[in-house]
Amino acid sequence: MAQIDPDSPVPKYFQLREILLDLIESNELPIGAAIPSERELCQRFGLSRMTVRQAVDHLVSEGRLHRVPGKGTFVARPKIELALQLTSFSDDMRARGLEPGSRDLDRRVVRASAHLARELGIQPGDAVHFIERLRTADGEPLCVERAHIPVALAPDLDAYDLSGRSLYALLESRYGLVLDAGELTIDGGIADPSDADLLKLPRGGAVLLLARRSYAGGACAELGVSTYRADRYQLRTLLEPRR
Repeated sequence: MAQIDPDSPVPKYFQLREILLDLIESNELPIGAAIPSERELCQRFGLSRMTVRQAVDHLVSEGRLHRVPGKGTFVARPKIELALQLTSFSDDMRARGLEPGSRDLDRRVVRASAHLARELGIQPGDAVHFIERLRTADGEPLCVERAHIPVALAPDLDAYDLSGRSLYALLESRYGLVLDAGELTIDGGIADPSDADLLKLPRGGAVLLLARRSYAGGACAELGVSTYRADRYQLRTLLEPRR
């Protein structure tokens, strides 16, 4: 096992962070395993408790470790990379080897307000499907999806059960709506109390808010907002050189 180099310009807490990360990534500390206690880490590496706590705090804030009051600190499940492409939640989870699931929270037809009509490119008062679902992966709640779809594009959509089913796949197979373009806006936020309960987050827990507009053949077919658990998702993208 690597040791702390007292002569290194790298702060000792950061050296310990790197050592613990290496143990996690090499699977010497597998997912769900308890890390050594602060006292053990102090003794093993000759560090003060404040230095050890700083290293562990960093890994907790990064989502690599999580604390369970009264029990200890454990290796967290790795975060899921949020797909920055037009794909269904179901397809994305299956591609990661996870079993997608869903639970209907609300299904109804509403009349488009002026704002909603403008966003969807329809007339105020036109009928719109409102679909609210809790999405899960291997039974774990990950996001709350809220979608608006013009009834004119999917007339009897409210007759179909969406439990455990891909909405995008249904739109394609039943209505011939192939979502081929879209716009996505991502914001950080705090879960409201009802979403926090659904997602099993503490009140005031952090979430990622994804607002999307999806198109099929140039027409806006869906306007949606998804609330994702920030503790289970991370964003990754490629950086291109400046031109």
